[in-house]
Amino acid sequence: MKRVGNLYDQIADPDNLRLAYYKAKRGKEAKADVIRYAKHLRENIYLLNNQLHFSTVEPGDYHFFTIFEPKERLICAASFTERVLHHAIMNVCHPYFEKYQIDHSFATRLGKGQYAALEIAKANQSKNLWFCKLDIKKYFDSVSHEILIKLLHSRFKDQRLLYLFEKIIRSYQITKSHGLPIGNLTSQYFANFYLAVADHHLLEKIKIPSYVRYMDDMVLWHQNKDELVTKQKRFVDYLNNHLNLCCKPPCINSSDKGLSFLGYVVYPCSIRLNKQSKNRFLRKYRYAEYMLTNGNWNQDEYIRHVVPLLAFIKKANTFSFRNKVIKNKETD
Repeated sequence: MKRVGNLYDQIADPDNLRLAYYKAKRGKEAKADVIRYAKHLRENIYLLNNQLHFSTVEPGDYHFFTIFEPKERLICAASFTERVLHHAIMNVCHPYFEKYQIDHSFATRLGKGQYAALEIAKANQSKNLWFCKLDIKKYFDSVSHEILIKLLHSRFKDQRLLYLFEKIIRSYQITKSHGLPIGNLTSQYFANFYLAVADHHLLEKIKIPSYVRYMDDMVLWHQNKDELVTKQKRFVDYLNNHLNLCCKPPCINSSDKGLSFLGYVVYPCSIRLNKQSKNRFLRKYRYAEYMLTNGNWNQDEYIRHVVPLLAFIKKANTFSFRNKVIKNKETD
């Protein structure tokens, strides 16, 4: 892996910090912390530039909240100042993280995403007889700080940048020297980079013919079941021995039985919603109808909530399901 340097001064450049501010505030302009930051923008940019110049940035100003969809998770949100810092870092470092990603890694990447991952999964289902679904137990909580820092040293050589990375990583832990905060921009990059090492090993050493990863949801395909089992075991051993990660029990099945992936069930010739996604859609759709009908939301707010819900179910074969939901609405 070729190491890159001379990035730190680009991160600290005031023009880059201002760009980071505009990215960090996008969609959050009405929040009190954003308004406070904007009120003294020049001074805040100067302060962050000065802290970076003297390496006195102290990350770790977090607040926590729990979300329950699609499953219960503790979200760790950085202060707005730290979000500006995170964007400033990734404005410059993004290309070097991105360059190491394989084509079939789809989470939190421009031009990729959930729906692109589904299409590749469907194509792989149609050309392979067997699949193996893997995911990691409490992935973000399990990332080893020591291993991650070592991997970052293999990619970057700017010592000031590596010191900043280390301070961000060590500002949070679930168990001693383990864990990344869900919700931070830097965490998304670090978590994707951590598993990219395993991606390369799987494709280049174990040589699996077909593969898709969406963060820690991983699917391997093969025409031969015994070969698939053997390669899956080697991959799980690598994750455990080299990255200190523990996988949940694998799901190995024939492709025509359907692959449960990202809220859908993927077959060789079709994509369907799984039961949990149907129930979640109905719950959120009915809530949106209630908020509109009772005047809590205007039409724009209603559309903003409903459009992504419809986009999600339209990705699957849901024509009859959508018609049924609309008919039920018309007869209420």
